[in-house]
Amino acid sequence: MTAVGPHLLGIAGLNREQLDFLLATSEQFIGINQREVKKVPTLRGKTVVNLFYEASTRTRSSFELAAKRLSADAVNISAQSSSVTKGETLKDTVQTIEAMAPDILVMRHPASGAPHFAAKQLTRTAVVNAGDGLHEHPTQALLDALTIKQALGKIDNLILVMVGDCLRSRVARSNIILHRILGNKVRLVGPPTLILPAFKELGVECHHHMESALEGADVVMSLRMKMEYLAEAFVPNADEYARKYCITERLLSSYAPDSIVLAPGPFIRGTEISSEVIDGPRSRYADQVANGVAVRMAVLFLLMKGMGERVTVEEHA
Repeated sequence: MTAVGPHLLGIAGLNREQLDFLLATSEQFIGINQREVKKVPTLRGKTVVNLFYEASTRTRSSFELAAKRLSADAVNISAQSSSVTKGETLKDTVQTIEAMAPDILVMRHPASGAPHFAAKQLTRTAVVNAGDGLHEHPTQALLDALTIKQALGKIDNLILVMVGDCLRSRVARSNIILHRILGNKVRLVGPPTLILPAFKELGVECHHHMESALEGADVVMSLRMKMEYLAEAFVPNADEYARKYCITERLLSSYAPDSIVLAPGPFIRGTEISSEVIDGPRSRYADQVANGVAVRMAVLFLLMKGMGERVTVEEHA
């Protein structure tokens, strides 16, 4: 049994000790990614398959980089160019992949629970959830937490505000679970169609006005506003949404003057967040992207190498 279990399927089910373990291991990989030669032989001879049923830039490329920097072989499979287009089921796809003896299967899928289903079908391959439907995106929440720790020097006793798409955001769900484990106060803010009263059952505050939500915030996170919401009438139009919920420096200076800003990406400038903010000193977007590689290296490393005790990366470098 590794520090995170035989798979990493979500933040749900992890405890504070495991979160600290994952973040501490991730911090050790930051230095490796900053060296001139960004490669260690840790996972030489291992194979990581990235199976993506949805489009991705940051997550897919960072998992590929993470595997290669650990000296593992990385294979990328897109559903659009696989036998899925011929009607192959998820069960048959993952069992076919396991027959080729990979060590880790990284999966993104539009159906909530798909990685959990895949894990039940596999006996020799670890599964990492890279985002499943409306459910979770665990490595995103971990890299967000690592970025917060770097910027603020702590990850607890904080007020986190997530702005916008909370109804269908797997990023929001994983971050809510993680920050409730840490004991942080979480506020959600957005239109009533996207911030439902039922969210209060998760132990969060629900707001429909930016001013009250941002008051005293330490961390403000912009969530992606899916354009399909416009067709489904979740918001009247992009301009109206931006007028009420775009994260601007004027709002932050007035209500959360000491806050940092995270944006999981992709983001729409001028609708979700202003260019002044995303390009300004509060923004930790570039740090999030860099930390994504370190966190995913840590996850792959721990699934293959990590046992219950503390692991020192340099021992395997």
